[in-house]
Amino acid sequence: MAELEVALIGAGGIARTHLPAWVALGARVRLYAPDGRAPALAREFGATSVGSLPEAIAGSHVVDVCTPTDTHREITLAAVAAGAHVLCEKPLALSAAEAGEMADAAKAAGVKLYPGHVVRFFPAYARLRTVVAAGGLGRVAVARFTRTGRYPTWSGWFADPVRSGGILTDQMIHDMDIARWLFGDVVRVHARQQGHLTAPAPEGAVATGTAVLTHEGGTLTQIVGVWGPPATPFRTTFHVSGTGGTVQHDSQAHVDLRITGTAADGPAAGIPDGDFGRSPYLTQIQEFAEAFAGGPEPRVSARDGVAAVRIAEAAAESARTGRAVEISAHATTVPTEGIDQ
Repeated sequence: MAELEVALIGAGGIARTHLPAWVALGARVRLYAPDGRAPALAREFGATSVGSLPEAIAGSHVVDVCTPTDTHREITLAAVAAGAHVLCEKPLALSAAEAGEMADAAKAAGVKLYPGHVVRFFPAYARLRTVVAAGGLGRVAVARFTRTGRYPTWSGWFADPVRSGGILTDQMIHDMDIARWLFGDVVRVHARQQGHLTAPAPEGAVATGTAVLTHEGGTLTQIVGVWGPPATPFRTTFHVSGTGGTVQHDSQAHVDLRITGTAADGPAAGIPDGDFGRSPYLTQIQEFAEAFAGGPEPRVSARDGVAAVRIAEAAAESARTGRAVEISAHATTVPTEGIDQ
């Protein structure tokens, strides 16, 4: 694979997972962050820090967008205009219209745009995809996905729904994407959220969300998200049942007694870690890098990124109105009698 010139924009937590992956793949990385944190991060990983977005983008083969969600559109369009491929962290944008604009611009410019839906690269979810696609569970009737972690108070923008979309969009979009990847397009969404849903969020804030997705083929998926107190450990689970069997996963499953969440533990990590064998972030970026270099298409596309934003946008509308939202060319609301939340 030819050596890539990569502009990585941002120096927060997700940038710290992307940067070592690019370095491991032999890319030359220029790092820019408007908050001034780029020089320290660049020194740590042997990248080059630059002083402006245009300087970072100029001459880059790839622009990796690791900034708050409300900045994704502007940076992506600038990269596309410069002829660079783009890896953009999830969600692509805060609205399906903006995400679609980004995807259309990339297609028109003849460059590739991939969303950073890294959960598709986690071993348990990749294996689940293989089982479902092979018909190992028969016709899937119902699925449940949960995702729990500490409230991301380390950066104030997460709590601001105008910047992040809140828990429904920022956190739960991972499992919305997985559900669509496994069971097909979503035609109806009913969602609720509660807790601390505005900025600023104090330490100890809690927010929860739930969404029920109806897929075109009839499968029902429930997604539950939790942003908890500082000592809340990161945990994901799924339970998928079909006519041919059931499969379950718990990222914290252990044969011994496990006590978590005590005050003495201190703040938990905000980004999942563990013994994955190989970093899912490295696997993701290697798959994207090979596609950028002319190799096969990766397991996630710009269309997938737009579709995930559309589901999250419908969930936000449902939570706001208390009504289910149909996903079609013109989304409408319908009564929710009989839907158990």
